[in-house]
Amino acid sequence: PELSVIVPLFNEEESVSYLVEAVKEALGETWVWELVLVDDGSTDHTGEIGSSLAHEDRRVRLVSLLRNYCQTAAMQAGLDHARGEVVVSMDGDLQNDPEDIPSLVEKIEEGFDLVVGYRVRRRDRILTRKLPSWAANRVIGIVTGVRIRDNGCSLKAYRRDLLERIHLYSDMHRFIPAMAVTIAGARVAQIPVRHHVREFGESKYGLSRIWKVTSDLIALKMLSSFRELPLLMFGIGALFAAILALVFIGLTTIAIG
Repeated sequence: PELSVIVPLFNEEESVSYLVEAVKEALGETWVWELVLVDDGSTDHTGEIGSSLAHEDRRVRLVSLLRNYCQTAAMQAGLDHARGEVVVSMDGDLQNDPEDIPSLVEKIEEGFDLVVGYRVRRRDRILTRKLPSWAANRVIGIVTGVRIRDNGCSLKAYRRDLLERIHLYSDMHRFIPAMAVTIAGARVAQIPVRHHVREFGESKYGLSRIWKVTSDLIALKMLSSFRELPLLMFGIGALFAAILALVFIGLTTIAIG
């Protein structure tokens, strides 16, 4: 296939059939494409429905994980199984619109390695989703130096050779643009995409992710800053510890004297 569309799924039995039909309508016969559904250990009938849809259409493939690993691991599993020269990732809850996929691919064909969608008129709760996302985007931009309007939008398009240079773990799917630029030197573009109200199921993410995202951001900063000179990181830490020790020695000497 020329194009692979990757969709991680966790307990999305109500939306998966509509999702597949929407992708078919959006892509039609424009490209030779495949749709890779990744069942991230769902406890409902998502896997069974996905398997049935895959049997009905050879362009649809199902990758089943043994348990719920998290969105990042599911996305990496989909990327590992994708065969297209261009790969598009999106959520399975129908809040992303498959009609935006052609625009992402067209932008890739202009010469970019990664195209990031940013949600226009985002249809989520302000206090629990939009406001934390707004703050996180700005913090990520300051820390990494890569200014992305909407890091949390899963609707992205990638060149295959870029995917071979980065690997996702923990909750790193939120930092794909920063990793692509700082680690792989990718050319990144951003385009507006649509966003719909969630009609089925419930969101799997909330404010509890803040601490994990923070730790991943620190790890990414360390990786991007010290991957060429790892001893420099330990040297800076040792220097700080030595200075702190000298301060305490000085204070102790003054107190004794």
